[in-house]
Amino acid sequence: MFENHLSMEDIGADKWPNIILWAAPIMFLLVFIEWGISLYQKKDTYDKRDFLAAATIGFVNVGISALLKVFVFGVALFCWNLVPWKIPASAWSFVACFFAIDFVRYWAHRVAHEQRFWWATHITHHNSSKYNFSVSFRLGWTQHIKIIFFVPVMLMGFDPFVFFICHQIAVLYQFWIHTEYIKKLPRPIEFFFTTPSHHRVHHASDAHYLDKNYGSTFIIWDRIFGTFMPEAERPTYGITKPVTSYNPIYLNFHEWSDIVSDLRKAKNRKEAFQILFGKPGDEVIKNRELREKAEKEATETKAVTSSPSAPTPVLVSNENSLLKKED
Repeated sequence: MFENHLSMEDIGADKWPNIILWAAPIMFLLVFIEWGISLYQKKDTYDKRDFLAAATIGFVNVGISALLKVFVFGVALFCWNLVPWKIPASAWSFVACFFAIDFVRYWAHRVAHEQRFWWATHITHHNSSKYNFSVSFRLGWTQHIKIIFFVPVMLMGFDPFVFFICHQIAVLYQFWIHTEYIKKLPRPIEFFFTTPSHHRVHHASDAHYLDKNYGSTFIIWDRIFGTFMPEAERPTYGITKPVTSYNPIYLNFHEWSDIVSDLRKAKNRKEAFQILFGKPGDEVIKNRELREKAEKEATETKAVTSSPSAPTPVLVSNENSLLKKED
């Protein structure tokens, strides 16, 4: 079974194009054009410190991706060699692979909003109060561990080159949907594809907009699985507990720091599990401490009300009152 295994040299992985790197100059050009338009229109679309933080996060991510390139290729190639079935590279395999990747991206994205451990890998993308093209650069430095979500797609037998190209296109698609300058598009496009209008809802911190529109390229998954919401009023961008720092290190690791802090206060494994995999914002430790405080106060109140009090003297009817003057 393993005698015909291919290596990365066999498939020429070192020569595969890095589409995102090629697109980077165009992306930055569009950022500055959007920024210029916002200045001309006197809109508060960009903040210099916010942009510098996003650019720094993006540049570091490029470096991390380059370092992990061999590992990711290795995983894809291992899966390709592992399964006995193969889907040869063709126009249709690119289409099928892209849909498979997008389906997995929907669920990986949804899990990243519904479980705190994975949210820590993703929160960097949401902790800006701005919404512009540069926000697409804000990808958490720990988000690369989410590669495990894509192993099922690799095991489907797609050619590693097909997977590599489709995955890059899926990531690149995210750039253009981070803007307020593109309003709602024609209905067929809005129905099937994820658009800036859909993604603005996703980046909102408003209660009724939370946990909606996870779709990466296709919004149909949200429509199918009940997480779709159309855009109405302009969203309030950011996270429910806004951050005030522009430090890229803080923006990447503040949630991890909070998780570690909570884990140190965990009383047992069950509570530790809730901290890691409960919903973000569950406040496991805080709620437990409030509950314990309330229980303690209730116990103290009960003890006071149930304690025996000094007996009250009772005047019997046939006893003479000491207040009466004796005859």
